[in-house]
Amino acid sequence: MALKIHKPVTSGRRHSSVIDYSLVLTKGAKPVRKLLVLKKKHGGRNSTGKITVRHRGGGSKQFIRIVDWKQQQYDIPGSVIALEYDPIRTAFLARLSYPDGSLSYIIAPQGISVGDTIVSSLSRQEIKPGNRFPLSQIPTGTDIYNIELTPGKGGQIVRSAGSAAVLMAVEGAFAQVKMPSGEIRIIPKEASASIGRVSNPDNIHERVGKAGRSRRMGIRPSVRGKAMNPVDHPHGGGEGKHPIGLTHPKTPWGKHALGVKTRKIHKQSNAFIIKRR
Repeated sequence: MALKIHKPVTSGRRHSSVIDYSLVLTKGAKPVRKLLVLKKKHGGRNSTGKITVRHRGGGSKQFIRIVDWKQQQYDIPGSVIALEYDPIRTAFLARLSYPDGSLSYIIAPQGISVGDTIVSSLSRQEIKPGNRFPLSQIPTGTDIYNIELTPGKGGQIVRSAGSAAVLMAVEGAFAQVKMPSGEIRIIPKEASASIGRVSNPDNIHERVGKAGRSRRMGIRPSVRGKAMNPVDHPHGGGEGKHPIGLTHPKTPWGKHALGVKTRKIHKQSNAFIIKRR
């Protein structure tokens, strides 16, 4: 396991853990400058300045790595020259070098290492982690990730650390894919997907441990509704460690929280879902 547990020398260290990058990432590898874009901070505010996402703000300066979601250099093998950390996503990145000298980033799969080759093709070739094909060219039962929903648009789903979907069947113009949540949906069989599972499966076990680390991640403090006054929150008021006094917990704006379905009833993609999660 690439997880490092600290000695409990302080209260913050006692409950924190970090990914041991020395075991998986390329030592001394620096990001490609031309593939970097500065991430702008919005503090959870929309274009009119209103806070639409609470508890966001501050954080360390970050650069976005430009990831090649389409991988349309077909039948040209790319060599993995480095495995790198990405500050804005949970998965690791693999830096590919092509024969013409071009470089690109892709989401690194589990089991890949420096020196391996990855190929993207419209026809089936070797089924190994990282290779990318249309769903119609992938054997059923195969783990896949970075899946397109619209052919040619680029990978949109199953991109977070340790996740993978399973190709269940290909019938007619569509393929049935079982999502990490258990949901089964149909996707056009011309859409592409990468073979394998996303790297960094230990991310789910990582513990932040202290408030300062959350602040560097751009997360601001959150106050419990129970600790507020009745004018500020439906849970507010009372003496001591009192219950919320409601049948269901509510949001600060009075709507039901915890377990309430928020998906729109007439959402357009409902037609593509065969089985709910």
